[in-house]
Amino acid sequence: MDNVKLTQDENLSIRVAYKLLPSDQQRLDLYFSIPEEMGINAKTLSEEQYFHHSIQCQSAYYSDQLHVPLVRSRFISQKKGEQSDYRLNLNLYSYQIHTALDTDIKQTIKLKDPKAFYPHAIELAEQTSGLLKKLRRYTPSDQKLRAYFENADNYLSWQVEQSFLKLLSRAPKSSDFASEHQFLIGLCRRENQYRKENQYNSSVTLSDPNRITNKMRLLQRLIEYGVVFQKQVKSLNSYLNRLVKGTVTAIIMAFVMLLVLNARTNFTEVTIALVGMLGVIYGLREIFKEDITRLIWRRIQKGLPKWRLLYSHSVTKSKVARQTIWLEYISSKDLPTQIDKVFQTRRQQNKQAAKLLHFRSETKVNAKSFLPGYDEIQQRIYFNLTPFVRFLRKGEGRLYSQENQKITKQAVERRYQINVVMMHTNKAREQQIQRFKLTLNRSNIINIEAIDTPKDIEPKKTSPAPDRETP
Repeated sequence: MDNVKLTQDENLSIRVAYKLLPSDQQRLDLYFSIPEEMGINAKTLSEEQYFHHSIQCQSAYYSDQLHVPLVRSRFISQKKGEQSDYRLNLNLYSYQIHTALDTDIKQTIKLKDPKAFYPHAIELAEQTSGLLKKLRRYTPSDQKLRAYFENADNYLSWQVEQSFLKLLSRAPKSSDFASEHQFLIGLCRRENQYRKENQYNSSVTLSDPNRITNKMRLLQRLIEYGVVFQKQVKSLNSYLNRLVKGTVTAIIMAFVMLLVLNARTNFTEVTIALVGMLGVIYGLREIFKEDITRLIWRRIQKGLPKWRLLYSHSVTKSKVARQTIWLEYISSKDLPTQIDKVFQTRRQQNKQAAKLLHFRSETKVNAKSFLPGYDEIQQRIYFNLTPFVRFLRKGEGRLYSQENQKITKQAVERRYQINVVMMHTNKAREQQIQRFKLTLNRSNIINIEAIDTPKDIEPKKTSPAPDRETP
């Protein structure tokens, strides 16, 4: 899928990213097939709990050309433009470097062959050095602008050093690439010395790992100002939920009062039997009230959106985009025909009993144009899979074999597989479908494999428009 990508983020999290144009509208559907042996269902992990604790949505400006905002920031500074313009364009450039470096470092770490790892790491180091030189080629003379520059420069220098140190710590061992290893170490040393020469951080801050880390987190948030949009989350159907609760309570109370009145007519005096009967009636009301309300609410809420995310520019406060979220457990009969066919393409031994969790996102861009030099914004959705593995069995299995009259055993880890079908629909109603196999254990994702979709299933264009959002 060209426009949307599903990749691994951290040990037990995945990231889905796609780009949006001005006045664009796109829809993303993810169908998670979770094996029942994982113990995940609506009772153990509710949709609301998973959304608020394990799903993060982020929207920010995006550009493939990193030099564009930097060139414009120089022009603004030389022409004595607004300080906010310089800061905004500087943040755009710094944020793009940070995002690209983070992505490339994670991809390089996955290379286990030294012949592939070190050339890729050297190329990444040279590209990063070139981007830093472009940033430092012009240092503003204005003290207020210089403060913005030093914050960005300090953070990027520290981030580059930490990223390549992390890369080297996980590099495959090989004595044939000693010179490449020294080249990367030299880059880290130069950046460390650069910060000392510019006195970006005090000795007290450098001596405490917690202080320097927290300072860099603050600087990271500062470079995100004006780039990452402010997010406001609204829960939908709250008034409908209150109406359902009120209606169910009124019906149950009317039934209870009817029973109470009948009990009073049968007992002319207050007796132990009357008190016991009233206690049973009110006890039954409390028992069935929550269950009935939950059952009715789940049926009414089925298919309705649950949250709306409003994105606004942190500087101008203007509305940029709106994202509507659906999240619910579904049955196999609720699967669209095309998605069901994709699941059926699995091998017979992989068609185990599973729970289906459907995530849907509809994003509409309100802005008709973006900042100069930026034609796109990038939408990112992070899914933490930690709640999926908390019920998995601990420990490892054993594999026994017989060699030369001796019985040997090897430790093997238990692995599980989650199938994810992703369907993306753009503004022109063109759809793309892709299935992924997520192999994971209790600690991390082992592999993410994209499975080719048969040509007779892959749709090129749909005739009906995407479902209309519920206001």
